[in-house]
Amino acid sequence: MLITSFASETTQRPSVGVSDARPPAVPNWLVHRPDTSEVFLSAWKRTAPDRFDVTVRWPENHPFHTGLHGFRSPAVIAEAIRQTGILLSHAEYNVPLGHQFLMSDIQYRIDPELLTADDDSPIHIDVTCTNVNRRGTRFSGMVCHMDVIQSGRVIATGDGSMTCTSPGAYRRMRGEYADARPVLPVPEPVHPSLVLRTDPSHVLLAPTMDPRCWTLRPYTTNTTLFAHKNDHVPGMVLLEATHQAAFAVAGATRLYPVALSLTFERYVEFHSPCLIQAQPMVRTRDNTLSLSVTGHQSGQRVFDAHLEAIPVSS
Repeated sequence: MLITSFASETTQRPSVGVSDARPPAVPNWLVHRPDTSEVFLSAWKRTAPDRFDVTVRWPENHPFHTGLHGFRSPAVIAEAIRQTGILLSHAEYNVPLGHQFLMSDIQYRIDPELLTADDDSPIHIDVTCTNVNRRGTRFSGMVCHMDVIQSGRVIATGDGSMTCTSPGAYRRMRGEYADARPVLPVPEPVHPSLVLRTDPSHVLLAPTMDPRCWTLRPYTTNTTLFAHKNDHVPGMVLLEATHQAAFAVAGATRLYPVALSLTFERYVEFHSPCLIQAQPMVRTRDNTLSLSVTGHQSGQRVFDAHLEAIPVSS
């Protein structure tokens, strides 16, 4: 069941940011990012029907997408997957700017030994689009499988399902929540070090009496996670909250997430607290750590996540 969105706030093209030394970015409005520094893609081409090659440009000195234990952050992989699906929808499947993108699930799997933070070799994403749906002649959704390739090796894979809808249809679907806006103030965060952060504005978890349960804190001044005005909590916020829940449960164990499967069941609204709950971590035979994380709001489950991680030596 699809219930979170990659919102496109407007058809107006926002101004781009300051140029940098990386390859030129694709137009930022094609990936729904307000600034070029947040665009992780630089080019694309069709290689076969419903298959594409997309060139990646990793962020440099990004305040939020920092390295993790000497590797690139798994959130960077997830964001590249998100941007790729939106880029191809607009550029290759002719989805008009201003339409809403709704995602039902997102997955990634990473080989961290091949994803070192200091390797600047070119990276491409080989994208295969399946289950391409249309309403009449207009594209309405698809499933994307992506192989992230560097130096001829697959360093990560990703999958995601999305649909898109017109602004009018989206407003009708959202009803009374179509114009919802965040309710401030947000609760105080856990200590940033608990979730491997240094800036409190990057922390998405607030403590409760249960050490494996937190209140989600939608800190909307974080412009990486809340790039536009939203009528609900974006899916990438919930993905990051899942990562932070895993770090919090791990405590002194240094974790690197290598796989995540995240399913969205309902919109996470701003009007009431959303509880993020983690189950005890389980160690498998191959020394992988496994963790389930769920979100609940108003007594209903809103997302379900399964994360795998490996312990990393200091």
